[in-house]
Amino acid sequence: MELFIKETIDLFTTVLTVLFTAALPLIELRGAIPVGISLGLSPLHAVIISFVGSMIPVPFILLTIKPIFNYLKRTKLLNKYIHKLTERSLKKHGPKVQKYGVLGLILLVAIPIPGTGVWSGSLVAALLNMRFRWAFFAIFMGNLIAAIFIVTLTNSIIGVFL
Repeated sequence: MELFIKETIDLFTTVLTVLFTAALPLIELRGAIPVGISLGLSPLHAVIISFVGSMIPVPFILLTIKPIFNYLKRTKLLNKYIHKLTERSLKKHGPKVQKYGVLGLILLVAIPIPGTGVWSGSLVAALLNMRFRWAFFAIFMGNLIAAIFIVTLTNSIIGVFL
């Protein structure tokens, strides 16, 4: 019985680690999938847990980031930073998302390079006033594409070393 409890706690700890890692900006599921696999999860379980974890912040960002930014812009300390962040995000990704709409947002989230992903896609969608359901759909699909790409890449790299 003690062994069962220990294994259950270990599994729960691993799942939470992967889930929270995937919810972090910059890391997202691109880092969480390899972490999950390295902690002993099957690739499928690592993908599912990472995907869920990386999608947790999306509705919060889409629904609350503009009011939060508007409030923070009124503070002397953060005004410049928030202005710079919004300008950079819109300048870097805004034109592509505006030009291609949902497809542009899917690609922004799906392409696994620095500065792209769920957090960036959610921020750009919110700043461009995209409708919630279309933005969420595009981010979901882009994240799914990224998950498939990352698990394939991770399994290929692991296969080389085994």
